Amino acid sequence: MGRRHLMIRMAGGHLFMLLVALAGNAWCASPGEGRALATPGYATPLAGDASSVDLLGQQIRIPARDRGNTLALTVGGTFFSPALGSADVLPVSALYGRRETTRSRSRLVFGVFVNELDHALKFNNFEALAHLENTTIPFPTREIVGGREVKASSIVWGQAAAWVGAGYRLPVAPFQVDNDLRLQLFYEGGYLYSSRTVDSGADVRLPPDTVTHGVRLRGRYDGMRRNIMELLHLGVAGGLDVEWQRRAHWADANYGGADYRKDETQEFVKLSGYLMAAAPVPGLSERDRMIFSVYGGTTAEKDLDRFSAFHIGGGPFPSESDDLARIPYPGAEFNQFPVSDYVVGTAEYRRELLFFLYLHLRGTFSWANRDVLSTHPLRFHESRGQALSAGLTCGLPWDSTLYLEYSYDSGLLRNGVSGSSLSLLWSKSL
Repeated sequence: MGRRHLMIRMAGGHLFMLLVALAGNAWCASPGEGRALATPGYATPLAGDASSVDLLGQQIRIPARDRGNTLALTVGGTFFSPALGSADVLPVSALYGRRETTRSRSRLVFGVFVNELDHALKFNNFEALAHLENTTIPFPTREIVGGREVKASSIVWGQAAAWVGAGYRLPVAPFQVDNDLRLQLFYEGGYLYSSRTVDSGADVRLPPDTVTHGVRLRGRYDGMRRNIMELLHLGVAGGLDVEWQRRAHWADANYGGADYRKDETQEFVKLSGYLMAAAPVPGLSERDRMIFSVYGGTTAEKDLDRFSAFHIGGGPFPSESDDLARIPYPGAEFNQFPVSDYVVGTAEYRRELLFFLYLHLRGTFSWANRDVLSTHPLRFHESRGQALSAGLTCGLPWDSTLYLEYSYDSGLLRNGVSGSSLSLLWSKSL
């Protein structure tokens, strides 16, 4: 794979790694430091709590941890077979930070070209909110069809935005730092740009660069308890987003396939949400868990385009409260493919092998009206996919975490060709 393609995937991989960066915040131990044998009253050590566990007759004390203050770095990569477009490997890296005080709450995900920053000022249960984000990858993106990149669909594009708003936050059981009910309203202003590349097809017509603005209503509920590795352990979480946005200057466009008319795509409304639950497995031990999730989104007027569409992407299964809304599909690149309507569901069985070592087996199903940019006369094409995954999450010395997952995809990622991926990620708490 050429250097340019390697750099594209490095840039695209930053944001979706924030979950594993958070895992670096977990209390991590070497295999000789913790409870590994079941006892009659065994309880899984939970995130942030002080506990005492035993291993082969040795008692180990785990100190309490402030989960509201953390800084962590994640590095690693995903390997593809066969290649995903022109990528055999996707290097990834991200810096994650979180700080919570009685007066404010801040969260940062830094990946150079893809970044997020949230800040909230607290006034009892009310909050003044600000959000900054950018996706400004300076390398071409291309559609993948039949496992190969379509060069004619190549463009460079990006966007940056600032949100300001107000919200209401109510702590909920089990009253950890991430357990709350949030209702938030934002006004958003931003800038969207795009440009052709030397590979862009002759029929590719891009809309003008433009200022964007809109309103976003967001609701979040997180009643989840996490285990010591920051994995979902018990509870329910969900969220809902309603977004209206308008581009100030717009025009008809064509990305090499169907036409996108200005009067259809200049303004749009999107509705999306998710629901997930974690629970014990009936008849089995405390060490066995089932995790279910469903994600869905739609736009009634079919008014989305390459830039405004929902984007399904990859990364580890979401666990951090502010990351739960991310749409996960195993082995995918960051925001890999645009869709106008979608449903993504997962069912996972997880087994606690040792208190710092967890095995998961997960099935993922996806249905979507996929935005086919370059090879289809219609704008949207119904697409289905399934993925099977198996992986390990393990605590290591030096306050670090290892995440390893193998996935097999039936053909959604490569748009018609099945394949496998292997993700290996290491997170270090700083």
